[in-house]
Amino acid sequence: MAYRTHNCNELTFDNLNEKVSLAGWVDTIRDHGGVAFIDLRDEYGITQVVVNDDTLINHLKKESVISVSGTVVKRDAETVNKKLATGELEVKVDNLSVLGSCTENLPFEISDSKETREDVRLTYRFLDLRNKAVHDNIIFRSSVISFLRSKMTDLGFTEINTPILTCSSPEGARDYIIPSRKHEGKFYALPQAPQQFKQLLMVSGFDKYFQIAPCFRDEDARADRSPGEFYQLDFEMAFASQDDVFAVAEEVLYDTFVKFGGGKNVSPAPFARIPYEEAMIKYGTDKPDLRNPLEIVDLTQFFSDVEFKAFKGRPVRGINVHGCAKQSKGWFEKMLKFALEIGMKGLGYIEVLDDGSYKGPIDKFLPDDKKQKLREIFDFKTDDTLFFICDTPRHVNDFAGKIRTELANRLDLIDKNRYELCYITDFPMFEKDEDGKLIFTHNPFSMPQGEMDALLHEDPLKIKAYQYDIVCNGVELSSGAVRNHRPDVMVKAFEMAGYSEETVKEKFGALYNAFHYGAPPHAGMAPGVDRIIMLLKDEENIREVIAFPMNSNAQDMLLGAPNTVTETQLRETHIKLRRPVPEK
Repeated sequence: MAYRTHNCNELTFDNLNEKVSLAGWVDTIRDHGGVAFIDLRDEYGITQVVVNDDTLINHLKKESVISVSGTVVKRDAETVNKKLATGELEVKVDNLSVLGSCTENLPFEISDSKETREDVRLTYRFLDLRNKAVHDNIIFRSSVISFLRSKMTDLGFTEINTPILTCSSPEGARDYIIPSRKHEGKFYALPQAPQQFKQLLMVSGFDKYFQIAPCFRDEDARADRSPGEFYQLDFEMAFASQDDVFAVAEEVLYDTFVKFGGGKNVSPAPFARIPYEEAMIKYGTDKPDLRNPLEIVDLTQFFSDVEFKAFKGRPVRGINVHGCAKQSKGWFEKMLKFALEIGMKGLGYIEVLDDGSYKGPIDKFLPDDKKQKLREIFDFKTDDTLFFICDTPRHVNDFAGKIRTELANRLDLIDKNRYELCYITDFPMFEKDEDGKLIFTHNPFSMPQGEMDALLHEDPLKIKAYQYDIVCNGVELSSGAVRNHRPDVMVKAFEMAGYSEETVKEKFGALYNAFHYGAPPHAGMAPGVDRIIMLLKDEENIREVIAFPMNSNAQDMLLGAPNTVTETQLRETHIKLRRPVPEK
C-alpha cells in the first residue's frame, strides 16, 4: 500500500531491524526534548514510534493523521507495554509525513468520549467513533450481520432486497412520508417493514426469503429503540407453520448468541413457549426477563371472599420473595417510594415469622383457613415476604411486572451471565382502544386461530392469532406470525376492525389481488439486528451499536437532519407550508 507496509498491530520480533512504514492517527505525543514518543493508532492497534528530530513534529497535534517510515527496534525493558500487541517493539522514525492535520481543538478526549454528553458525541460522531470501544462495537456489528447472512444462506434462504419507496399503511406506527414530484398530491412512504413485499414474494413462488432489512418508523426513542430507522433480520417461508419458523429462529439465534455472547450461557432449543395471557399474569409483561426467578401469582380469586376493602372486587397479584424479611426498614421504605412513583396507591406485604405466623397489616383480615391456603400456594419459609399489588384490570399487570423487576434488581437476583430466550405466543387478534373501538392488537396480516369460523362465531376479544414474539432477557427481539393468506378471511378481519372491503382493496390492493391467484400458507418473523447486538455487547443504549444514530429527539446532530429545503424544492413536490419556517 502507498502509505504503509504494516498495520499498527502487526509488528513482531520477526520484523526486528526491518524498514517499515506505518500510517494512522496520533493518539498521544510525549515530548522529552530532543526525543518524542508517539503512540500511532489505526483501526487495528497501536504502535509506539520514536522521533529524534524535533523539526518532524513541530506543530503536530493529537489526532493528526501521519505516515512514518523507519526501523523496527526493541524497546528498553523499562518501557515495555504488555497491554499492546506491539508493546515490546517500537519504530525509530527516519521520515514523517503529515497526511491530514488536526487544526482544531478537540471537543473531548477520544478515550473519554463515552463519558461525554450525547449531543456533543453525536455532533462529532466521526471523533466518537475513533474511541476503541465505540469503534469495536461497529466492527462487531459487521461480524454479527455477516454471520447472520451466512446462517440464512446455509439454511436455504434467498436474499432479496425489497423497495424503500412504497405506500403508506393505515396500521402500525407513523409513516415517514415523501412527496411525489411527478404525481401531484400523492406521497410515498418509507417501509415500516417489508411486510407486504415478503408476502408477495411467497405468492410469487419464492420458498425462503431473507434480507437485513432497513425499517423506518416515526416513533419516539427509547433505550432499546432508535428513532427513525432500524434493521431487522427479516425472513419468510412458504408452506410453513409456526413450528417451522421457530425451528429456524432457534438455530440462527442460538448459534449467534453462542458465537458472539462472550461465553455466557444461552438457553438451548427449544426455547420456552409462553402464551401471552400467562406471561401477563406470571411476569406482568409480554417481554419477561426469565433470568429473574420471581413469579407473580394471581390472587384475585383468593381475595374474593376476604373482607379487606382495599382488595374487594379488584384484581390482586402476589409476589413472594425468599429471605426478603431480613432487609432493613429503610429498604422497604424505598420499595414503597418506588411503588408510589410508578403510580401505585401503596405496596402491601406480609412477612413470615419463625413460628410460621405472619406479620403485617393484612394479616388480621385473613382467617386461619386463608392463611393455610397462602402457605400451600407459596410454600413459605421463614423470612419470606409476600408483596401484594392491587389496581384496576388495566394497570395491575403492569404494576406487578415493574415491582417484580425492581425487587430482583434491588436484591441482585438476576444472573447476568445468561441469555434466556423465549417465545410469547397466542396474542389476542383484537383489542379495544380507549374509545371502545375494535382494533388489531398486533400485525393485521396474521391468521386468526380458527380462521373464518373464529371470526364469525367467537367473541372478537377472545380470538387468538398465530402471532409470536421472541424475547431475550426482557428485550423484545422479534415479532412474527403465520400470515393470513385467504382473501375472504383477510376482508372479514379488517371489516371487524372497521375497514371496508373497498378500503382493503385501496390500502392493500397488491396483497388482496395476489391472494386471488393461489397463495401458499406462509409464515415468518424479523429479529431486530440492533437489539441483538445491543444485548451481545451488553450496552444499555441502542445508539452505542449504530454507526450514525439519531439523538433521542430524532435529529441527526452530525449532518443536521431534519433541515429546511428551498422554495424550489417545495414547488417541485407541490408542497406549501401551512406556516412559515422560523428563521434561526
